Amino acid sequence: MSGCCSDCSVQALQEKQRGTLQIVLGINAGMFLVVAVGAIYGRSTALLADSLDNLGDALTYGLSLYAVSRGTAVKAKVALFKGGLIFLAACAVAAQIIYKIFVPSAPLFEIMGAFSFLALIANSFCLYLLWRHRHEDVNMSSVWECSRNDIASNLAVFVTAGAVWITGSGWPDILVAFCLVWILMRSAIRVVSSAMRELRAAT
Repeated sequence: MSGCCSDCSVQALQEKQRGTLQIVLGINAGMFLVVAVGAIYGRSTALLADSLDNLGDALTYGLSLYAVSRGTAVKAKVALFKGGLIFLAACAVAAQIIYKIFVPSAPLFEIMGAFSFLALIANSFCLYLLWRHRHEDVNMSSVWECSRNDIASNLAVFVTAGAVWITGSGWPDILVAFCLVWILMRSAIRVVSSAMRELRAAT
């Protein structure tokens, strides 16, 4: 009887996780398209980093949906892959920074401010939904990590828009993009380390 109750409890938790992940997956997939258009039109590397972060999150949430009802080893492997995706996003932004250093241009601060604020609202809602799941397992913990990074990225880009407006230069955009690369790299290392610990424990 207790085993049945335990199974029901696990299934109920998995259903809650699955429902939350479906919502945040849809939000991040949509925000990637919206912010990417804004980044290209506004010529902003920092905003591009933001959009790639949303794309990485959408892929992350999709993988997390797959892992919800799987065992600890599978969840750890998925988290390991998610860490790799975060690392690739950091590399893509780093490449864009190098390009901007050699081909400088000032981004449109109005576009940066508007789109980063829109992304901040969307990601704040995602963070609110994921808050209760952040300590449930390595799968949801890595998802929480990605969502928390989004808030930092959105705020950084929003502040950068003001700096670009004040200075009339593209350097604030490059500097903040560099900081976002550092945040993404640190997050990738943290997610991969946690996943490796879980994988070793499971095997």
